[in-house]
Amino acid sequence: MDSFTFHSPTYFAFGQDMESQSGDLVRRFGGSKLLIHYGGGSVVRSGLLDRIRASLAQAGLTWVELGGVQPNPRSGLVYTGIELCRREKVDFILVVGGGSAIDSAKAIAAGVPYDGDFWDFYRGKAIRQALPVGTVLTIAAAGSEGSPDSVITHEDGLHKRGASGPALRPVFSVLNPALTQTLPPFQTACGITDIMAHLFERYFTTTRDVETTDRLIEGLLLAMVHEAPRVIENPDDYGARANIMWAGMMAHNNSCGVGRSQDWASHNIEHELSALYDCAHGAGLAVVFPAWMTYTLQQDVARFAQLAVRVWGCQMDFAQPERTALAGIQALRSFLASIGMPGTLTELGAREEDIARMAHNACFGDGRQGTLGGFMRLDEQDVANIYRLML
Repeated sequence: MDSFTFHSPTYFAFGQDMESQSGDLVRRFGGSKLLIHYGGGSVVRSGLLDRIRASLAQAGLTWVELGGVQPNPRSGLVYTGIELCRREKVDFILVVGGGSAIDSAKAIAAGVPYDGDFWDFYRGKAIRQALPVGTVLTIAAAGSEGSPDSVITHEDGLHKRGASGPALRPVFSVLNPALTQTLPPFQTACGITDIMAHLFERYFTTTRDVETTDRLIEGLLLAMVHEAPRVIENPDDYGARANIMWAGMMAHNNSCGVGRSQDWASHNIEHELSALYDCAHGAGLAVVFPAWMTYTLQQDVARFAQLAVRVWGCQMDFAQPERTALAGIQALRSFLASIGMPGTLTELGAREEDIARMAHNACFGDGRQGTLGGFMRLDEQDVANIYRLML
């Protein structure tokens, strides 16, 4: 295990009706005038936004609002939010929604006190300060409610890129599993897939002696394998929703990733798909990860076989561990199909003729240096080959 520092200061309010505490939490963490940032109409139709407003009013707070966050959030709304916050002298952002809305809010929060273009942070500039952000989570998926990360698509060039920094960790997050019970099965399955992908990105490592975090990751993956069919069969299963929601946070606040190298090639490969075709991030990851695993298998057959045995219950073939590793990849494909996830580029609406463009953009677009991944370094040709495995 490598040396590390880890600080995760987010305050979590987890459980039924916790959104009623939103006003008190904003005031507790220093907010006086805030931006409420959210996505589409679901938070309005469900009455959640009205409950949040009532809580803020009861706490004596004032606010302005900015809705309209799309899946795969765009830079245009971020620029609008930055100008709104500056004009209205906002000192806190409360975001109501899932990972897309939270990522957009974080980008606004970083951009308000910064003199330059917020996109500098998504090209690698360090984030020194940001407005405080609180969240009321409505989708268990991205883990942005507990992470220092944000992903935005810039509309000029359709570059989908990430930024990260301690200042972006939410100061509080409200997690009420009941708020996710109205999600359609496909969106629920996309969230589960995203959670598992965050765990895979950390699991595939070149660092040795990481048994503790290996076991944490494997345990969370096993929880998803157990809870996914339950929640798909019964969307109102609060217990399953609760386990999935907390796993989503644990998968991406980096408690499972400390002290070990991580990969993240698959996310960067998927970002080209969701930027170009606007497919759901989780659906794209469902197609990318089995292909990436197949392509990188020989990098560490033993690690793939370990995952197959510990998570998927495959029988270890000590004479030919590659057979066990391949059985684990097939088990993942079967699991994803069983919860309604796509398995090919065609199902995402992607085209073979775009592969060269996506591979080049993934490796060189918007200032990138040519290779991806920490587990196995992938060049442009490798990335193109992985896309072709998805056909």
